[in-house]
Amino acid sequence: MSKKVALLSVYEKKGIEEFAEGLVKLGWDIVSTGGTAKLLRENKIPVKEVSELTGFPEILDGRVKTLHPKVFAGLLSRRKMKTDIDQMEKLGLSFIDLVAVNLYPFEDAVRKYGTPDKKLSQEIIENIDIGGVALLRASAKNFEDVLVVCSPDDYSEVLERIKTNKLDFEFRRELASKAFSYTAYYDSIISEYFTTEQFPEKKTLGMNKISSLRYGENPHQKASVYRIGNVVGSVVNSIKLQGKELSYNNYLDLDSAWNTACEFEEPACVIVKHNNPCGVASGDVPIEVYKRALTCDPVSAFGGIIAFNCLVDKQTAEEIIKLFTECIIAPDYSEDALKVFSNKKDLRVLKAGIKLNSYGLEYRTISGGILVQDKDVLLGLENIKPVTERKPTQDEIESLKFAWKVCKNVKSNTIVLARGKQTVGIGAGQMSRIDALRIAVSKMNSIEDKLQDDIKKMPLVLASDAFFPFGDVPEEASRAGVSAIIQPGGSLRDEESISVCNKNKIAMVFTGVRHFRH
Repeated sequence: MSKKVALLSVYEKKGIEEFAEGLVKLGWDIVSTGGTAKLLRENKIPVKEVSELTGFPEILDGRVKTLHPKVFAGLLSRRKMKTDIDQMEKLGLSFIDLVAVNLYPFEDAVRKYGTPDKKLSQEIIENIDIGGVALLRASAKNFEDVLVVCSPDDYSEVLERIKTNKLDFEFRRELASKAFSYTAYYDSIISEYFTTEQFPEKKTLGMNKISSLRYGENPHQKASVYRIGNVVGSVVNSIKLQGKELSYNNYLDLDSAWNTACEFEEPACVIVKHNNPCGVASGDVPIEVYKRALTCDPVSAFGGIIAFNCLVDKQTAEEIIKLFTECIIAPDYSEDALKVFSNKKDLRVLKAGIKLNSYGLEYRTISGGILVQDKDVLLGLENIKPVTERKPTQDEIESLKFAWKVCKNVKSNTIVLARGKQTVGIGAGQMSRIDALRIAVSKMNSIEDKLQDDIKKMPLVLASDAFFPFGDVPEEASRAGVSAIIQPGGSLRDEESISVCNKNKIAMVFTGVRHFRH
């Protein structure tokens, strides 16, 4: 009986010497290519070049090495089909029983050489693997006869199963599944790199698993977290510096908090509970903005998620640990701050590095499909339009802009009340806008005596994520003490709302942009 043959051709060389040596000890012959063959020879492992098998040299600077009938016949021939066996014998061809391949690092090349406008780069194109993908797909297609290994993590188990003769159907199928997933992901990122159309007819979505999660939104749901692309400054690409493993709900809340914090240029703090900001403030220093964000809704902040868009220092850390907090995310931390956090072993501390780039696509699943849209980029502040007899003061304008940034990141229907650059009441996710206002006013009334004196003196402003269908919101806002309103405008009843504002000396501006968040 002829020896089994393994074809080894890997870019990532980790573990390949030990794997090849193990196969040789089990009586296998090794066939290899270029750099892999050179490495094996340097380690005194007997190896035959692919060119010896094919009778054809590697050409075109290595672009063509394994693309040959003698290779693919050896992979695709069915061992249980007499016609295949007869053809192989007639042509003097050899079976190949195992393929270990990993691919050129296309994704790394995109990170290194890619540009925002996706200008094609020869360095990136040269990292598109052709032969390796073909080897994996051919082997995976014929998985009952050929072992296909695309991950160094599987080398030891493959060797053990060969040794103990436990190469059952299910294990072979599992390896084939990994290979097809690997090549599908690889092709998806190549397709994404070449595609300039935002919404093409065929859309691929390459997802790379980061980890399994203990459970999903509820304990009876299974969950994992995947990376899509390489979004710098994102929650997924942040570094966990300490604390317990992140949960599914942690990821959701961290994303909400971090996205909101990144809306601001000046130092800002956002506290999130159940995917909604419950307190937001911006200002000069982190401890100031944290204390003011906490003041907005200290009850909801318990067990919440905190995000900063600036470095967190020791003084701020000492305040944060006075409250039970699940997670904190920021661009970075001082060494002293991290020492303070280390006293709270379960607190999850994430370093995002840089602020998030808000451009790109976002995906949401529905039954039977996926909705894809542009990310909701902050708009409407460039050309705000005063529509009332009284125009907003400069203080009101600054506060309205602040409230508008917060409002964009709260679930609809949304009303945000603010004084200066601090939220004082947030009404989130209500079926009617008037109910959202009433919740925001109730929140405000509960903390009125806790506000700093300088904040109390600031005018009370209101932001609404969508237009007012009636005049009831500005009417009730007036009774709450609101002096200025920012909203998109565009309702058939805009004049009714404007009339109410004029009657109550409220300044109102239109943005012309809606920021729904379902």
